[in-house]
Formats: sequence, structure tokens, C-alpha cells
Amino acid sequence: MKKTFRLEGLDCANCAAKMENAIIELDGVKNATVNFMTTKMVIEAEDEKMAMIVEAAEKIIKKIEPQVVVKKA
Repeated sequence: MKKTFRLEGLDCANCAAKMENAIIELDGVKNATVNFMTTKMVIEAEDEKMAMIVEAAEKIIKKIEPQVVVKKA
């Protein structure tokens, strides 16, 4: 399953890379990209773990950039 999100308020390319690297390490994630230019995050993961992965990804994002709002694209 693949899901796309918009990261409103993302203002650091280095932080986007940190987010991507941390999200890729999550259990069940096949692939993840965080594009600083388009402020889009795409997560490809196992269907049954997707809800847990999205929740964990949001926590990672808030830890790195607290002002970012994660919205479904």
C-alpha cells in the first residue's frame, strides 16, 4: 500500500532527509520519501501495519520539526 501526505510548514531540507531516513527504518516500511521541494511524503508499506507506521511517522516528524502539520494529500 502506498500513501501520500503533505507536510505543511516543512522548512528545512536537512530535516526532511532526517525524517525520510528515520521513517525508512520503521518496521513494515518498504520505501519512504520526503521531498522538501514539493513538501510531500510518500510511504510504501505493508497494508496491515500502515496505520501504525503513519502514527510513528507523525511522531518522528513532530520530533524533528514540531511546527509541521501532516495532511493526507
